[in-house]
Amino acid sequence: MFSQLFIRRITMETEPEHGSYLREIPAISHLMKDKFIELTKNITFFVGENGSGKSTLLEAIAVNFGFNAEGGSRNFVFSTNSTHSDLYKNIRLGKGLRPKDGFFLRAESFYNAASYIDELDREVKSFHKLIDSYGGVSLHNQSHGESFLALVQNRFGRNGLYILDEPEAALSPMRIMTLMVEIDRLRKAGSQFIIATHSPILLTMPDSEIFEFSQEGISKVGYKDTEHYQITRNFLENPEKMLKYLLD
Repeated sequence: MFSQLFIRRITMETEPEHGSYLREIPAISHLMKDKFIELTKNITFFVGENGSGKSTLLEAIAVNFGFNAEGGSRNFVFSTNSTHSDLYKNIRLGKGLRPKDGFFLRAESFYNAASYIDELDREVKSFHKLIDSYGGVSLHNQSHGESFLALVQNRFGRNGLYILDEPEAALSPMRIMTLMVEIDRLRKAGSQFIIATHSPILLTMPDSEIFEFSQEGISKVGYKDTEHYQITRNFLENPEKMLKYLLD
């Protein structure tokens, strides 16, 4: 329900400085005009072409909320390469209840987050290891997909805020469905998800909302109206025709 959301609104409070590349991103230009995005579901998807701004906005939301720019929980303080944008300074988050837990997962820097967990356990000599909260096995000692699922299944909990950037990147179609089961379980336990994705499978999650990022800006759309669904459907219905068009 709307009243249970931890983030209810994303508002462009100040504009990026003149000359900033952020002003050239369609989604950011849209926010500069329309000023806000209203969230109404416990699962929100950002979809769009590469470069459309969905991951840039997702990152800004996470950093503004207090998460490490490279991923992790709010008490992760490592930094290997500071490449995140200043957009987090320009937005304001309309907040509801305070989450009991939270995590920012980004596929491209998950290796760094896993390394940070191992490093803390080496430095802090304690009976209880941090990795125990992630399933007890170093995330580096699992495949990329296994470590993603270990994180969600062991570390994520009820009443949490989870911001995920392309979580399907390391997962097979079957494992994406496993992820969907876990997301639905956590949704029912009061957690909120904001997810940037390219997966037409993941987008089928019930009781969710989809914001599509395009050259026209940001708009809320139905699943079958997304470009992801339409292109995937057209390809699978007639791959020979599509391949002839693409390769001849």
